[in-house]
Amino acid sequence: MEKPIQNVMRATAIVVGLALTGTLANCSSTSNRESTGEYVDDATVSTKVRAAILQDPNVKISDIKVTTYRGVTQLSGFVDNQQMISRAEEVAKGVSGVKSVKNDLHVKPPASSNR
Repeated sequence: MEKPIQNVMRATAIVVGLALTGTLANCSSTSNRESTGEYVDDATVSTKVRAAILQDPNVKISDIKVTTYRGVTQLSGFVDNQQMISRAEEVAKGVSGVKSVKNDLHVKPPASSNR
């Protein structure tokens, strides 16, 4: 009588093991998809970069977006001058977790005056 119980327990252990393996595989990263942990880390890095740029007195942002993917932080949007573009990149590079910065910031075009 013990043999059928052992077989059921072994089969149950195999099924649970396969289910866990499939679940863990879905949490791992691939070449074009981040794992859950990587996504959370990148979101944290983006938040730190935004905060650092906001606190820097030499950068006045009017419209800026910060995204991070696998440690590569992208800055996009508009600032008042070329010096702010350079400074925002410098600040971003100084944030822990930033591996590199892709700077797509642009100088805001002057407001047109209609007279």
